[in-house]
Amino acid sequence: MRICYLADAGSIHTQGWVKYFADKGHEVHLISAVPLGDGNIGNTELYVLKKFRPQIRIISFLINLLSDAFQVRKWIKKIKPDILHAHYITECGFLGALSGFHPFVLSAWGSDVLVDTANSRIYRYFVGFALKRADLITTEGENAIEEMIRLRGDPDKINLILHGVDTQTFNPKQRDAKLREELGVSNSPTIISARNLNPVYDVESLVNAIPLVLKQVPEAKFTIAGDGDQRDYLKNLATSLGVSRSIRFVGWIAHDELPKYLASSDVYVSTSLSDTISGSLMEAMACELPVVVTDSGDNKKWIEDGVNGFIVPVKSPETLASRIVELLKNEDVRHRFAQANKQAVGEKANYEKEMRKMEKLYEELIER
Repeated sequence: MRICYLADAGSIHTQGWVKYFADKGHEVHLISAVPLGDGNIGNTELYVLKKFRPQIRIISFLINLLSDAFQVRKWIKKIKPDILHAHYITECGFLGALSGFHPFVLSAWGSDVLVDTANSRIYRYFVGFALKRADLITTEGENAIEEMIRLRGDPDKINLILHGVDTQTFNPKQRDAKLREELGVSNSPTIISARNLNPVYDVESLVNAIPLVLKQVPEAKFTIAGDGDQRDYLKNLATSLGVSRSIRFVGWIAHDELPKYLASSDVYVSTSLSDTISGSLMEAMACELPVVVTDSGDNKKWIEDGVNGFIVPVKSPETLASRIVELLKNEDVRHRFAQANKQAVGEKANYEKEMRKMEKLYEELIER
């Protein structure tokens, strides 16, 4: 097959999709609004959209929208793909729909239909327009499916396809004593958060929970990965709470480095306010970590409270802290949760299995 993806080249999820199909011998092309950076897309031809930078925001938006649409149509005409597959509806999905190309596959990632559309009439229009023109739609979350149906998506076209986890890469064998020494956590129980530092991920609640954890487990250490608008605010908050010595803000972590950070930790925490299913949660589960996650998105479909992790209310630092302490003080519970998570990922979120399902959907769509 000749597949053309319209997606963010800098995203680890995009890189996972395009590299899989390129490695399987398909001819793969990727159109992106951003360059690749340090990622890996295998034997894939990359096209980067040229952007204009007018000073006035609305003028910049309109000029770039028209320019992007023109460039996408030009490249699709040149590539002549068998399939056009756009990821993230409010941006690439809308451009894919504007191209008029078929067969057209659309993938929702979560925030595009759960957050963007709630905050913008323009994005609601973009999503509705793209959904109506898609021949096939995929997403990771059942909550995203419900929202897309509400936004005029055809339920018969929607399929649940996960980004999946490469369990050959994400596993407990990646635990790294040298990294723990570098982080200053060699002899300390370690909690990790790997969400970006933006309001939707509410890492603020985790920082506010830390003093409560340290009262009962003073030797605990926290690794906060990711970057975003709230980085300086969260660092200042940690200082004001007197817990900065117990936290390492490590910034953005390259995806090929993430396995050892996860496996070198003892508990994974996600405080997100909105999700389909988090890739880093799946990866933490594959590394056999017990998890504490908020009651948002599809988390309850993966985490059964008290069976393979704990579910806590959103914006509840007190409950979050109590569950973290419970895990740190109970090795048997941590081990039980870890083993259950390993099994769940192997059965339901294996990267190879999910990509094979997608390959079959491509073939069926081309035949139709």
